[in-house]
Amino acid sequence: MANKMSRRMRELITKVDEDKAYEPLEALNLLKETATAKFDETAEAHIKLGIDPKYTDQQLRTTVSLPKGTGQTVRVAVIARGEKVKEAEEAGAEIYGSEELIDEIQKGMMDFDILIATPDMMPKVAKLGRVLGPKGLMPSPKGGTVTADLQPAVEAFKAGKLEFRADKTGIVHVMFGKASFSAEDLLANLKALQETIDRNRPSGAKGRYWRTVYVSASMGPSIQIDASALRDLSLIEAA
Repeated sequence: MANKMSRRMRELITKVDEDKAYEPLEALNLLKETATAKFDETAEAHIKLGIDPKYTDQQLRTTVSLPKGTGQTVRVAVIARGEKVKEAEEAGAEIYGSEELIDEIQKGMMDFDILIATPDMMPKVAKLGRVLGPKGLMPSPKGGTVTADLQPAVEAFKAGKLEFRADKTGIVHVMFGKASFSAEDLLANLKALQETIDRNRPSGAKGRYWRTVYVSASMGPSIQIDASALRDLSLIEAA
């Protein structure tokens, strides 16, 4: 049976011209206008790229540091040993440990948003791939979550650093703030995301790289942004 669209969503959709690619700031103001849930909705971006991730030279996985933060409290766990465990605690990680933490995660403990591991622990962390992989939590060097420099890593993820990747259809789904942010702050974060995607363009990407860009509040309708207008904005204009 098809899902019945709520009255609220039907009303919100009438505010959006589905045939129009909006200027970035106009789109973000509209995102805020259509965020009418009783909680602070997440601002989401859905970006279709001209890549086929089944080829290794067309995969995209990297991190972005959102200049205005995520608006979320990020819980960081660290797997390390010796003095590095103490370093993780002092850096502000909520959860930290060695083999015993690996055992807890294997038994289903998932009270964290980011998992960082030191390189020497990765052979032991590897057995968690089946548990962490589907949730996108497996530490990786590309994602900045395999590192011996724990303090800057923990602080960066708490301050607004996000890991993201293109899914198997070549679409990047990533949150870039909260609907309560000003449209200008959302634009600064979205611009940082766009710059990061361009800077990490896969070597095998041919032809038109940016296909479509949509934004929405987590409970709101999709709003298309003019990708060229977003890319043409200077960082100063977006800040």
